[in-house]
Amino acid sequence: MANTEAEQLLQEKFGYDHFRTGQEQAIDRVLAGANTLVIMPTGGGKSLCYQIPALLLPGLTVVVSPLIALMKDQVDALNDNGIPATFINSAVDFREIDERLRQAAMGEVKLLYVAPERFESDEFVAALNGIQISLLAIDEAHCISQWGHDFRPSYLALAAVPERLTSHPAVIALTATATPRVAQDIRQRLGIPAAGLINTGFARDNLSFQVVRDQDEDKYLVDYLKKNPDQSGIIYVSTRKEVDRLYTLLARKKLPVARYHAGMADMDRAASQEDFLFDRKPIMIATNAFGMGIDKSNVRFVIHAQMPKDLESYYQEAGRAGRDELESDAILLFKPADVQLQHFFIEQSDTDEAHKHLQYQKLQTMIQYANTDQCLQQFILSYFGQEDTKPCGRCSNCLDTREAVDVTTDAQKVLSCVVRVHERFGKVVIAQILAGANNQRIRQWRLDELSTYGLMQHQRQKEISTFIDFLTAGGWLVTKGGQYPTLALTQTGAAVLRGQEKVFRKTAIKARKSLPADDATFEALRQVRRQLAEDTKLPPYMIFPDQTLKAMSNEKPQTLEEMLAIKGVGEMKLEKYGQIFLDALTAKPTVHSADPGE
Repeated sequence: MANTEAEQLLQEKFGYDHFRTGQEQAIDRVLAGANTLVIMPTGGGKSLCYQIPALLLPGLTVVVSPLIALMKDQVDALNDNGIPATFINSAVDFREIDERLRQAAMGEVKLLYVAPERFESDEFVAALNGIQISLLAIDEAHCISQWGHDFRPSYLALAAVPERLTSHPAVIALTATATPRVAQDIRQRLGIPAAGLINTGFARDNLSFQVVRDQDEDKYLVDYLKKNPDQSGIIYVSTRKEVDRLYTLLARKKLPVARYHAGMADMDRAASQEDFLFDRKPIMIATNAFGMGIDKSNVRFVIHAQMPKDLESYYQEAGRAGRDELESDAILLFKPADVQLQHFFIEQSDTDEAHKHLQYQKLQTMIQYANTDQCLQQFILSYFGQEDTKPCGRCSNCLDTREAVDVTTDAQKVLSCVVRVHERFGKVVIAQILAGANNQRIRQWRLDELSTYGLMQHQRQKEISTFIDFLTAGGWLVTKGGQYPTLALTQTGAAVLRGQEKVFRKTAIKARKSLPADDATFEALRQVRRQLAEDTKLPPYMIFPDQTLKAMSNEKPQTLEEMLAIKGVGEMKLEKYGQIFLDALTAKPTVHSADPGE
């Protein structure tokens, strides 16, 4: 059991009256000086496993974090809670670095966030050796493993850091995504015993996983956003070009969208990120560079409009939805063309052949996830080594009641066309032939003389292409080749063509209102929070997460004492913001200063 002081800090500083699963065990080990590996899903409360010990241990806790955004976000949140913390990274000049190291040496800060590359400098390590360091916390610890999805060479040097520091601090490593193989690799590299592994499981009970296939993704996306208005979410794609295309599309539909990718100017990226964090533009379209280290708790949906490279990446990115434990959606829009894009990325990478082979294996698992009929949550948990689980009852496969329609005749038309061209063409040409297109390529190759020419002319070419994607995803067709793949029949496809098997296709999934509606009181509190956010220059979720506002809306506290009992309201938050929200609940027309220092 975590000691009384830890429980007191949990209430006073963070506003929670009990620890989540695994947190007590991790804190007890850290306070005892034992090396520990914590595996918890995104939103599971990993940071408290080192933040609370940092306040109880003497001296300094050094937190290794791979991303500048994560450092600033967490330091801002800690400082707003009255916890002295700072960071050192490439955004800080050398004079300010010296000042922050002085603050750490004098005990003026309890947590120091640093990038892993810092430990490549002997001068920096020497500076730390003049400071009493009790704990080394390594966030995103999967980056240290060559078997992980985000291996970073800069993390390898961290294994030697505890011995290089004269205080020989205890180590706590933390990650949300680690297969059994990756977890073992992390433990071996950081000297963490088997008893030091705390794995709370990977299930996210508030997430509804969905896979959408075989349809117009743009239409689905627009319908979903319009049916779930005023909700914050992230739409992930794989390329800058697709970010810009979707941004233009959704902006024309008058949806409140922002965009983020590496090709934008730094100033534009920063403005987009701020618009998203402050809920001015609650929908962010981004490449996967966005979101790591963004602790925005009220993300209600994460939609992957293009399939990511592996299941670890997908689960980590999808897990950015619902960090506040409220109901949220994680949706994958799958199309076979995304597979070819990921093949292209693998082939263009600088990694050796062994690592490319590993990437292809991981990609194959991702494709299986997109096409499985089993519970999606079960599939994910099994991949991470968590067996003997029950169906979640919430994912699109568990809830799939769509009618299956016999499409064998159309399938035979497509398969026959692939055979007639001797499997020499790809999806675009096959769709053109079947639609009866009259262009130069069709005439040049005399494809209009085929018996399958125009067989599906009653359908649009895009519909035929989508149907070909369906046949490919279902295993009746297979793509071959790299950048310009051709189509070929599989054994099951050949059986369909011979009339030995039938093909059934479920009717298209329709976007639905899947997120619960917000009541008027919650909306009023959210408006108060939004104004406070603008005044204090803090993102809204740092003032109070949606979960806390929902609790206020439901319980309607009438006094500051009752407000303190709300989950997420600590004493520091109560002093700063309690009366403002109490007045909003009781509808008193009083104007308050939003000075965060008052």
